Amino acid sequence: MEIINRKIIIATHYLVYGAPQALRDYLMNNKIKKLLFIAHPLQIDGSKSYIEIIIDGVVLSKKNFKIRSRISFFNYFLDVFSTFFWIILQKDHFDLFVGVDCLNCLVGIILKKIGKVKKTIFYTIDYVPERFRNKFLNNFYHWLDKICVKYADETWNLSQRMAEGREKIRGLNQKIYNRQKIVPIGVWFDKVKRLPFDQINKRQLFFLGNLSENSGVHLVLDAICEIVKELPDFHFLVVGGGEYEKKLRDQVVTLNLEQYITFTGWIKDRNRLDEIMADSAMAIAMYNGEVKMLTYYADPTKLKDYLSAGLPILLTNIPHNAQEIQNKKCGFIVEYNKDAVVQAILSLCKDEDTLRQYRDNAINYSRQFDWNIIFKNNLERVL
Repeated sequence: MEIINRKIIIATHYLVYGAPQALRDYLMNNKIKKLLFIAHPLQIDGSKSYIEIIIDGVVLSKKNFKIRSRISFFNYFLDVFSTFFWIILQKDHFDLFVGVDCLNCLVGIILKKIGKVKKTIFYTIDYVPERFRNKFLNNFYHWLDKICVKYADETWNLSQRMAEGREKIRGLNQKIYNRQKIVPIGVWFDKVKRLPFDQINKRQLFFLGNLSENSGVHLVLDAICEIVKELPDFHFLVVGGGEYEKKLRDQVVTLNLEQYITFTGWIKDRNRLDEIMADSAMAIAMYNGEVKMLTYYADPTKLKDYLSAGLPILLTNIPHNAQEIQNKKCGFIVEYNKDAVVQAILSLCKDEDTLRQYRDNAINYSRQFDWNIIFKNNLERVL
């Protein structure tokens, strides 16, 4: 049976556009027979849970539900109950359930047991040894993770490190728990906006993401004091927000760097984000290796965004693909300190031939991560 005749469910939590939404769009573009997309908010900010019923690639209906508690922990149980309830109300039986995170996947495993769905995928978007500071909650989370890896037909990991982490930290032998597959983060390659090399701002560095104490942005701010001595037209464009934003803005004022830096805040309009990213020459992704982060096990979305837009990356050796990015000459591994940042930025900005070469390499390297390729290959195997 071709994918067009399939009935599929995706259950996820949401904050911004990510892999679950990309999978939804892929299935819609392929006009599958029926798709349920169920999404629950990660934040208690007035956002609502919702369900989309999509028939032959067209959204037939979308219903919003505000079933939230002020106590975050209780919301997880409300989400599980509402997902199960909404699916049970459907008269159809489904070919595939994709549960993004262990709670959503648990619903799929139960639905498979009662015959409502044929197969279940555990889509692991993030994995970290210490998900919760509370020891009981953390052990419960990893117990659920183990259940899902054991009983799901496949587990989709963003990187090999996720399977390695489960084995090393929780004892999940990969030879026994052997249905774990690597399904990396992708991009809609043909939709990415790119500018010709002669139209980009060759002195502009770009950052996208959460502004935390360990994002490395403060190192760039310190580095700019040295950089502008040789490149007075240098500019740093920062897109994002977070708990550390005010301190970074104060640092800019203290260092008298206002003319060299722009903070835009979060940009939710993807077209607008693509436009300002396309104008930059390079990007930065500094992760503090002394801090336990999701990044070590995951596949950071912004790296693929940078590469597909043609932005060479200056990054620390934390992401699983950092060495590959450097080996493919799409970026440079940089130590987590100010002097290393200064040297990396100056060397790339002053050498336009290298900048052009690395830009072309980044675009070519990112072609393999087109969502169409990723989802086609993996769904064909499952279905």
